[in-house]
Amino acid sequence: MAIQKVLGKVLENIKPDKQESKKALSTVKSFLKALNDNLKSKKISAKAVLGGSFAKDVWLSGDYDVDIFVKFSMKHKDDDLSDLLEKALKPSNPERVHGSRDYFWVKKNNIKFEIVPVLAISRSEQAQNVTDFSPLHVAWANEHGAGLKDDIRLLKQFCKANGVYGAESFINGFSGHVVDILVIHFNGFLNFLKAASTWKTSKKIIVDHYNKYKGKTLLFLNKSKTEGPLVVIDPVQPERNAAAALSLEKLNVFLKAAKAFLKKPSIDFFTVKSVDIDDLKSKDYLVLRAKPVKARDDVAGCKLLQIFDFLKYEFDKEEFVVEDCGWFWDKEDPAIFWFKLKNKKLPEMAEHKGPPLSLKDAVKAFKAKYAKTFTKNKNIWAKIKRKHLTPEALLKDLLKSEHIKEKTVNIKLL
Repeated sequence: MAIQKVLGKVLENIKPDKQESKKALSTVKSFLKALNDNLKSKKISAKAVLGGSFAKDVWLSGDYDVDIFVKFSMKHKDDDLSDLLEKALKPSNPERVHGSRDYFWVKKNNIKFEIVPVLAISRSEQAQNVTDFSPLHVAWANEHGAGLKDDIRLLKQFCKANGVYGAESFINGFSGHVVDILVIHFNGFLNFLKAASTWKTSKKIIVDHYNKYKGKTLLFLNKSKTEGPLVVIDPVQPERNAAAALSLEKLNVFLKAAKAFLKKPSIDFFTVKSVDIDDLKSKDYLVLRAKPVKARDDVAGCKLLQIFDFLKYEFDKEEFVVEDCGWFWDKEDPAIFWFKLKNKKLPEMAEHKGPPLSLKDAVKAFKAKYAKTFTKNKNIWAKIKRKHLTPEALLKDLLKSEHIKEKTVNIKLL
């Protein structure tokens, strides 16, 4: 299928139609009006405005996470903005979320509002928190990306489908702001994919839209901000690398997908794949379901990732040997973990390596500790009885451990 035809089909699926937009925006406008009325009634000098993908009109069909910025006058710069905002939100029964500056969640008519207090800054030096710049990001994207909204949607969906969308630390992918900058800088989705397909990750990749650093970004920008594989100079905050969260692993996943799509265009590159649990189990994968703790997405996601890494480490340590594994979490349903193990049953006795034979005192202590010892490759070894002969037996103990129980509401083998 021709590439433009593929993109057209994708847009039909991901771009909200007039009816969907009208219904969602009606709820958004109603919420904004009520919040602004409450701010006024509490004599709080602030204004609630639309932010994020809804403000930029690049939101995807069915995605009803709406960002609201409450811009506080500079006269409130010494106040606790979160406490002030909580008073105005009280009628909506908000959930307070702890962060560098606390923000709030409110659900209404299937829409999840994320309400963030910010200072209404006019100069960068007035900012007290990184979120204070967020409305400026929106304004920049709207000014420079007016004709590229569908291209931004395409890149966002492409990244989502390939598991590289989101700057949270458990994803380490492309943020929405970085997606905006890249599409605007390269003037379109396809132009960006073609440019990215030529990138070599063996050296630092730099995108400086305004050529702020005249090709000498690495000399001028703080080293701590250029550690990642991609440096995208934030057009609003030029001292910041907007892509600092992106990992080399996720960049490589993206580049591989970009090259494959350009070579053989298909709607599949824009389709978020669901996890087929029955298929995984039929292929001898161990599959677990984990319900995350109630917390911010990035906090809950990090805890899930820690569980996944812990299980992988323990399987390898106990010599079951992980041949393939993965995990998926859509931030709504429980997470799914899967592991393909080389060894389904281990011998009753395991070989445990001891010190080199040249360390006589250490060898003597080793022999005193273990009953069955032998020498191999200039080391002393011991034969010890295994506690777990099957991965299922190991899992039974691991899932009871505090290390896992404190990071999830519930986890079980399927």
